[in-house]
Amino acid sequence: MQLIEATEDDLDTLVECWYTLASGMEQYSAFNELSYDDPDEVPADGFRRHLESDDVTEFLVEDGGELVGWVTTREGEHPSREYTRFTKIVNLLVREPYRNQGYGAEVVSRVEAIARENGCDHLKVACEWENDGARRFYRDTGFEPKQVTFVQDLE
Repeated sequence: MQLIEATEDDLDTLVECWYTLASGMEQYSAFNELSYDDPDEVPADGFRRHLESDDVTEFLVEDGGELVGWVTTREGEHPSREYTRFTKIVNLLVREPYRNQGYGAEVVSRVEAIARENGCDHLKVACEWENDGARRFYRDTGFEPKQVTFVQDLE
């Protein structure tokens, strides 16, 4: 399995992967409702900005030439804390036919290695509170709960 840094040529694949992940999250909260009915409607501009960013990296997850999934990482700092530099897993998708085969754990392991190489001292990730499978997965791969995010509708 390989993490391959995405390029401009991969924009359609990034949008498709994002749409798969995002539409799967709709069930967990009304705040996750998509404004697009089809991945073809999703503008690629956000991913284009990611590809141009110094702190965000989009990786395609491939095994034997097959697209297994996708992961987005973002590096950042907390200059006033003991743990200063972090990598955050922003998005992680293992496509349906490849789930429950160890790919997700291997992606996390590879992201850990990249984060260490980049001088980071911790990883972060967030998931939907109601997504028991994701919470269990992240605990099983060494993460511990740290905080809860609250949202409020302003309309």
